[in-house]
Amino acid sequence: MEALRFQVVGEAFKKKPLDVKAPSERPCEYFGKKVFNREKMYKYLPKDVYEKMVDVIDNGARLDRTVADAVAAGIKQWATENGVTHYTHWFQPLTEGTAEKHDSFIEHDGKGGMVEEFSGKLLVQQEPDASSFPSGGIRSTFEARGYSAWDPTSPVFIIDDTLCIPTVFISYSGEALDYKAPLLRALHAVNVAATDVCHYFDPTVKKVTSNLGWEQEYFLVDEGLYAARPDLLLTGRTLMGHDSAKNQQMDDHYFGSIPERVAAFMRDLEIQALELGVPCKTRHNEVAPNQFELAPIFEETNLAVDHNMLLMSVMKRVARKHGFRVLLHEKPFAGINGSGKHNNWSLSTDNGVLLHAPGKTPEANLRFATFIVETLMGVYKHNGLLKASIMSATNAHRLGANEAPPAIVSSFLGKQVSELLDHIETADKDFLAMAGKQGLKMDIPEIPELLIDNTDRNRTSPFAFTGNRFEFRAVGSEANCASAMIALNSAVAEALVDFKKRVDARIPEFEKKLAGTEHSAKFHAIIDVLREDIKTCKPIRFDGNGYSDEWVIEAEKRGLDVEKSCPKIFERYLDDASVKMFESLGVMTKKELEARNEVKWETYTKKIQIEARVLGDLSMNHIIPVATSYQSQLLKNVENMVAVFPVDKAEKLNARNLKIIEEIAERTSAIEKGVEELVNARKLANKIEGEHEKAIAYHDKVEPKLDEIRYQIDKLELIVDDALWPLPKYRELLFIR
Repeated sequence: MEALRFQVVGEAFKKKPLDVKAPSERPCEYFGKKVFNREKMYKYLPKDVYEKMVDVIDNGARLDRTVADAVAAGIKQWATENGVTHYTHWFQPLTEGTAEKHDSFIEHDGKGGMVEEFSGKLLVQQEPDASSFPSGGIRSTFEARGYSAWDPTSPVFIIDDTLCIPTVFISYSGEALDYKAPLLRALHAVNVAATDVCHYFDPTVKKVTSNLGWEQEYFLVDEGLYAARPDLLLTGRTLMGHDSAKNQQMDDHYFGSIPERVAAFMRDLEIQALELGVPCKTRHNEVAPNQFELAPIFEETNLAVDHNMLLMSVMKRVARKHGFRVLLHEKPFAGINGSGKHNNWSLSTDNGVLLHAPGKTPEANLRFATFIVETLMGVYKHNGLLKASIMSATNAHRLGANEAPPAIVSSFLGKQVSELLDHIETADKDFLAMAGKQGLKMDIPEIPELLIDNTDRNRTSPFAFTGNRFEFRAVGSEANCASAMIALNSAVAEALVDFKKRVDARIPEFEKKLAGTEHSAKFHAIIDVLREDIKTCKPIRFDGNGYSDEWVIEAEKRGLDVEKSCPKIFERYLDDASVKMFESLGVMTKKELEARNEVKWETYTKKIQIEARVLGDLSMNHIIPVATSYQSQLLKNVENMVAVFPVDKAEKLNARNLKIIEEIAERTSAIEKGVEELVNARKLANKIEGEHEKAIAYHDKVEPKLDEIRYQIDKLELIVDDALWPLPKYRELLFIR
């Protein structure tokens, strides 16, 4: 074991970066090379088919089967010209990953030979075996039928020799078994609701798009060191390991010079990502050693989610090529920053207006205030649900420490926007006046076009306004962004629907009061409803320190969700308000929500169960044998001292060794006892039949014992001979040479 560990560490430090040859073209020339985008559509499809496809993508028109056949023919021609031999429906089941089954183009030609075929039927729909995907009780294991259906708004792409077709995945009885189907429904709901509200300010708006810019944080670890850590290999995080004397405390890694091997990996990753249409923009060192970030340009939310899932898959493959392993676990190392995936979210109109950005006219700024306030209304009303949407067994380790936002959803607006909302709420009756037939004057402070630098950032805010968008910072690095985006877009859509309903009801009242134009009454009604909502959602606004104990007490007084237990947080999906919202918007039914929660509880239990079994194995088969072996060496040394020196001198010389011998005995005994208690706690929890109650038992009774055992192991690491310690240490894992 000793020789193996030092050989692995030594090899890791000797590795040289691969020579990555960039394409001869500029990035803008090979961007989307492996994507059947509009440029390829225009080239490979008949003109009328191309126009129909654009209508499907842009306006949600129904895809005709004859059009599908023509599209399939064009895609096949392009794919075969690029060496493609297989195709797959690429979907996102409830496993937090992606799934694909590859089929070749070949079919019998009826003459003893083969012919390559790809029809519209094969493009539009497949029937994969769905028996082993999580369904939460919607379907029995023996009922294996499920359907994948093409999502034409997300373009097909090529990976190696395979054509990948983004699809939704539904059960035989029609319930969604994936993330994409409810995401598309939520995006449709917010489009309809936001477009209706936009018509108060601009009747020409035809569509509102939800935009997403994710920031993917990740760790890199040398592949040899990774293979020598069974806990990393099996759970994605280190279940033991004492702090390195130097980690992130010097702040020298953040935005520092990128290590040569890592830079080579990043170049290779960006080339492949750009060819796949992922618009990579930013790369840099993050705060913790070996932690990095990649961020793209904003995209439409559905496409952005697909690109993030694709990127996570590609980066794992590219990393291995460079002798690395990517760690996407939110907290792979204790004591240093975890990894998030900040979701920068905004709404924009088809004529290019950002709805969360102030404008140059009073009307535009009233629209700005409206969308800010109604976003806050959605977040306030469903703050517990939004927390549930980002919660997981892995992300729970990250939240509330080392710059990660706390597990209480609140929103930081900054001084300027906060003062604007306070002014609207408290202004007198002359606050709003009409200027001419269609003009509007508001007695509000001047709002500059860009608010990005109007105030300092609050890094403890889970949902912060950052100038023209909101940043949902609590999303975890290995999560599917769709989970948070389904909840957020649905919550905002519901708030906008309710807002419009109340405004429409008050317009006639103000027409009577003002005896003026409908235009004047409309804006007075908007202001009237906004004032109510500003007061209602005020508890969600918080600009202070989200890490403080005082905030937890204050948040509870405000009625915000302060629950810390991951399995109990998931319960928010089944609150009456959550079910009502999802069903009224057509996003998910109660049956689908119940099924998803069953999956969440089961997944939580399995993750903790695996960690417990891995820690028990490492403790009994790695740590205790090594510690007792070292203890035996010390005992032999004590015996030799007694044999060589006089008793008095031997006692003095042996004092240190005897102290270590005693400490090893105490700590190994505590570890053995802890592992026994851990096994018994698992056995009791496993007897519980309901997934909800079992997950709670694993959280309350099993998970705390992991930290108790780890504490003893980490103390042993400090006293056992370094040459004997079996696992690569933090000081070796965290620094790439």
